[in-house]
Amino acid sequence: MNAEFCPGTTGHARRGAITHGFRYHVDYVLIDPESKGPWPRLFSRKGRNLAVLRDRDYGGVCGQGDGAKWARCKLVEAGAPLPHSLRLLTQPRILGGGFNPVNFWLSFDAESNLRAVIAEVNNTFGDRHSYLCATTNFDPITAQTVTQSRKIFHVSPFQDIAGDYQFRFAITDTKIAIRIAHENGEEGVTATLVTTRRPLRSRDLITVALRRPLTPIRTILLIYWQALRLKLKGAAYRPHPAPPHEEISR
Repeated sequence: MNAEFCPGTTGHARRGAITHGFRYHVDYVLIDPESKGPWPRLFSRKGRNLAVLRDRDYGGVCGQGDGAKWARCKLVEAGAPLPHSLRLLTQPRILGGGFNPVNFWLSFDAESNLRAVIAEVNNTFGDRHSYLCATTNFDPITAQTVTQSRKIFHVSPFQDIAGDYQFRFAITDTKIAIRIAHENGEEGVTATLVTTRRPLRSRDLITVALRRPLTPIRTILLIYWQALRLKLKGAAYRPHPAPPHEEISR
């Protein structure tokens, strides 16, 4: 299957001196980024359509990415096993617009074991940095596996660039569950994404557009709304620093 529809929910829970939380419905797709199709009538890999997923939006510099080519290159550089299959979990552009706080490149072996994940993180300042999630020896990643990465990228202006991320991935034929916990002493944030999986159809994309007609700007608006709520609670604002020089860290 080269394209799946993954509707679900995402949630954030902040802990520490100022607590905060929210949960929203989201609509992701899981695609084979190296497939030539066929695709549903209202989904395209380039050009214009109701839903579009363009290679240049992923991997490398924002808007100048190399898509799956970049992901494979970074996996090879890290010493990961060559993917037998590569999948991209993301939110496509709807009516030409959209913003993805995080995309996930999933690398599977010939036995369908998850061996590595690249979490591609974007912030609202136009910066991007990716974290390679894998065990030391690239053993299969199960629901019990926890991988850890040092936080070096500015995401929220209300969180320090300090501490570590702990990633967990539970992926089955019918469900995807991802948990990212930022640990920085008593402070931190836990983010979750839970979706179901089914074949992508044009009517799913129509439903998304009708159910959430502001999808192209919805994510940005919700990010700013939650930032305002945090500011009103007294959270301290951190200035935007320069992003890290390296594209990917572990």
